[in-house]
Amino acid sequence: MAWISLTTTLALRALLNPALAADLLRVAWRFRHRHWYRRVPFLPLPAMNYVRWRMYTAYGDEHAVPPAGDVIAFARWLGRQP
Repeated sequence: MAWISLTTTLALRALLNPALAADLLRVAWRFRHRHWYRRVPFLPLPAMNYVRWRMYTAYGDEHAVPPAGDVIAFARWLGRQP
């Protein structure tokens, strides 16, 4: 349920700020599974092993859900990269 809450929060913030929306889409695209087009449901979703590893290295718990502020800060940082 927490991932749905995070997604909803980010979607609402993106609706209010188009620049943030572009940054969040950039993050989502970078996190996609490498061969997402070969697997059902044919959506560019991240690999769960990768997400668990990222959550473990960032928060010390592979089942952690990042706060919306952390995701937004990372997206904005990524948006400033060349």
